Amino acid sequence: MPSNVAVRVRARSEVLTDGLRRIREELELPGEFPAEVTAAAEEATASVVLPTRDATDLPLLTIDPEGSMDLDQALHLTRTETGYRVHYAIADVAAFVPPGGPVDAEARSRGETLYGAGDRIPLHPPVLSEDGASLLPDQVRPSLLWTMDLDADGTTTAVHVERAAVRSRERWSYEGAQRAIDAGDAPEVLRVLREVGQLRIDQEAARGGVSLPLPEQEVAEDDEGRFVLSFRNALPVEEWNAQISLLTGMAAAQLMLEAGVGLLRTLPPADPRDVARLRRVAAGLKIDWPDDVDYPDFVRRLDPSKPAHQAMTVACTRLLRGSGHAAFDGEPPEQPLHAAIAAPYAHVTAPLRRLGDRFAGEICLAACAGSEVPRWVSEALPSLPELLADSARRAGAYERAVLDLIEAGTLAARVGEEFTGVITSVEEERPERGVVLVTAIGVEARVTSERRLPLGTEVTVRLAAADPGARKVLFTR
Repeated sequence: MPSNVAVRVRARSEVLTDGLRRIREELELPGEFPAEVTAAAEEATASVVLPTRDATDLPLLTIDPEGSMDLDQALHLTRTETGYRVHYAIADVAAFVPPGGPVDAEARSRGETLYGAGDRIPLHPPVLSEDGASLLPDQVRPSLLWTMDLDADGTTTAVHVERAAVRSRERWSYEGAQRAIDAGDAPEVLRVLREVGQLRIDQEAARGGVSLPLPEQEVAEDDEGRFVLSFRNALPVEEWNAQISLLTGMAAAQLMLEAGVGLLRTLPPADPRDVARLRRVAAGLKIDWPDDVDYPDFVRRLDPSKPAHQAMTVACTRLLRGSGHAAFDGEPPEQPLHAAIAAPYAHVTAPLRRLGDRFAGEICLAACAGSEVPRWVSEALPSLPELLADSARRAGAYERAVLDLIEAGTLAARVGEEFTGVITSVEEERPERGVVLVTAIGVEARVTSERRLPLGTEVTVRLAAADPGARKVLFTR
């Protein structure tokens, strides 16, 4: 059972390597790019035409996980007399991908980049995603350059997006950026990012939005070759950086709604019954959730450094189910909101890794220019939601299988041991079956009992099975 967290691998054993290979085969995931797709990407990279607008004077920088090469975004922030100006450059993938060509067709079949345990199945050939289109430092690249003005409270007052040639100056890792900020010797743009990021977090709280502080699960091996799981909490700079992406996605959604055409990322409001179940889980984890505190405010009180709060954060991901895309050309969708963001929202900031962002970016360009949406975009728009849903299902299956493999490998030598856990879900038709979250080892897995499982209750469970080959973990009460 997946824990709904990102996974970073610091070791690759034969068990893990073989397990990942079998997962790829079982799910029929794409492998190497066909020769004609790679050749087309190489040709596009060599012959790309830069936009006439030259914005290479902007001292942009990127902030990403250590070692990342597929850099979708570069930013620059400054203070103004009335607040702040945010420049956000997004890789212009459309400049490299002719509609109907081999790269376009392959990207539509893949849908998104797949991630799992240090393994990556890219959406585009690396010559494009990790080189020609990536916003690597000291390289002039085509981009969709967003310019957003904010007032002193962080509220958006003006938005514009256009094609522009840009050149990133520096590439920062999250850890490096956080160290510089904490030491007080960070460049001005990072200090302003902290200000704007915190203002946007306050804006999120004010409108009733919520960002789950999901930990990252690190996988290592001990001296005996066994998997060892640990959690890495997100750094503050990661959240500040994410707020700039959210800011842009909200601005994009507003442009689309005003233009009457778009591709929104939606999430329905949480079912009150699911919130009630979460309250019982919180009680089982001995986390105080007063009756007069709503769900977003409760999440903001969670401390990811505490194991019980980490477990609660993972349990909260159940309220994020049901997300999808809504395409429209004319009347906006009946439900245009993303409930977790508490506003209309669109994916536009990661076109190297998500197919839909390339199309959504073109709609925003047309909206700002007052021009028609390109025909290749409008023709694809009706079919995109289902196509993106299919790729999301495939990505979810891959992530679940990888986490099942890792958790089974972690526990393989501990069958028969007893643990304390909290029942986080119970099957309606078979209430003696459900899911237990064992906070001490960071694992959420299936559990069975001879009688009804008590939702949200702390229980003692015994590890009955942990088989990496079958990717199976089972506890019994």
